[in-house]
Amino acid sequence: MRQFTMYVQMCSQRIKSKWHFLAQYLQAVTPKNIKLKMDKNEEKYNETEHIEESNQATEETASSEAQDAPMTDEQQIALLQEQLEREKKEYLFLMAEFDNFRKRVVKEKADIIKNAKGQALEEILPIIDDFERGLKAASETDNAEAVKEGMNLIYSKCVKFLEKNGVTAMVTNGEEFNEDLHEAITAIPAPDESMKKKIIDTVQTGYMINDKVLRHAKVVVGQ
Repeated sequence: MRQFTMYVQMCSQRIKSKWHFLAQYLQAVTPKNIKLKMDKNEEKYNETEHIEESNQATEETASSEAQDAPMTDEQQIALLQEQLEREKKEYLFLMAEFDNFRKRVVKEKADIIKNAKGQALEEILPIIDDFERGLKAASETDNAEAVKEGMNLIYSKCVKFLEKNGVTAMVTNGEEFNEDLHEAITAIPAPDESMKKKIIDTVQTGYMINDKVLRHAKVVVGQ
């Protein structure tokens, strides 16, 4: 009987520990609106726990007052089993809530990524429109300067779009070769001593996005 009682108390303590651990985890990772919901659930759980403790205290008081009719072993086992089942149900409810929360977070993250891609692509469309108009104008005129000016305007729009999204071009010519940023496609004799191990020419521009390499620059290095 004593071993069964200790087992029930141990199960109850484990369930309560998991509840508090999950509650602390959810408070650390959830947005404010979801935090509020979880706080309410925890308050409801604490309130239920308080009521149960009060009921248990009342039962213990009534039991102590009825000393002439002590609980039998079978009654104590039944009471402990009922308490264990109640703790299990509360634990399963918490796990179901956590699983629903996890699924919502995954869905919201996927929606954010999807919407971000759509917004970025939408901003490219005006540039595509400019290209179409430029190609049409180039086929109808022999003025090379006008075509060049139109291409420069479209290029400027592309650069501004990249900068708006945190993408910047690397400055490479004359810089020290850095294997973390640059990819050497060939090496040629340096025109002077000061250009040794430095970048003489850039074959393909490299780009950074938020201080991280988006594309390595392909360069020619002096030796």
